[in-house]
Amino acid sequence: MAQINRPTMEEDKVHAFSSPMPLMSEHWKTEEGKKSNPSTLSEVLGLRELFSSQVWRASLAELVGTAVLVFAIDAIVISSIETNISAPNLVLSILVAIIAAILLIATNPVSGGHINPVITFSAALVGIISFSRAAVYIFMQCVGGVLGALALKAVVNSSLEETFSLGGCTLTVVSPGPKGPITVGIETGQALWLEIICTFIFLFASIWMAFDHRQAHAMGKFMVLSIVGIVVGVLVFISTSVTTVKGYAGAGMNPARCLGPALIRGGHLWTGHWVFWVGPTISCLAFYLYVKLIPRQHFHVEGYKHDIFNYVKSLPK
Repeated sequence: MAQINRPTMEEDKVHAFSSPMPLMSEHWKTEEGKKSNPSTLSEVLGLRELFSSQVWRASLAELVGTAVLVFAIDAIVISSIETNISAPNLVLSILVAIIAAILLIATNPVSGGHINPVITFSAALVGIISFSRAAVYIFMQCVGGVLGALALKAVVNSSLEETFSLGGCTLTVVSPGPKGPITVGIETGQALWLEIICTFIFLFASIWMAFDHRQAHAMGKFMVLSIVGIVVGVLVFISTSVTTVKGYAGAGMNPARCLGPALIRGGHLWTGHWVFWVGPTISCLAFYLYVKLIPRQHFHVEGYKHDIFNYVKSLPK
């Protein structure tokens, strides 16, 4: 697609989790060349982006980034437990923080650096990207999750794959007991609450900084993305430590990462799998509600306005 020549504006700058090359409808401009809010639902949803080669090409970074994330994190889960170190969850958390920050920094210039449906969905809700771009990204993230799980399956032996459930998101596992196999883990309700709470903290304590360009400008992209990685690592440590129950893999906070091993390994990975989708969805909606309730001057978002709530408010009565 030929790039439209127009003056560089502030919203064209690449910010963490924003679209690096936003595709704005020409109908969004006034005669003076100033940007106006979208006037139709199709513009709010960004339906043009579903057929944009730029969006699909940018989404390749989401696919590759998520594949590497799943492969690396699931391999870390297996190795940190298999090596019998004294504090496997602490080592796991530190390594997850490092790999998450590195991959966010690597993919940010291409796609905005999401590699997580939670980030993508929340970005669409607050209006930073369109829902059409979000749908493309989430689809590619899920494909990446499957490819990452396939890559890990190809390099680990069947014994490790079975023992550690391919490093996937689990609520329970079946272990040998004195009177035969027993199921150990946590209840679905407890796991759902952990998923909701941890994902909301993830959005509130780190993603908020990237969405609010006032903070993003002040801190810099590298610092913001590093903080995101650190927060992820801390929450992994908290969710795996607060239960201390064998069989529970901790809060997923990334449905695409949980989906990959579930599709490739199957079995008990599907037990309660919905928790890793419903929990983050509730958290994203709660985060959006929080953004809408706080005073507007305390949340500075630049970019094209895809917020459906604002669109509905602007409709003629």
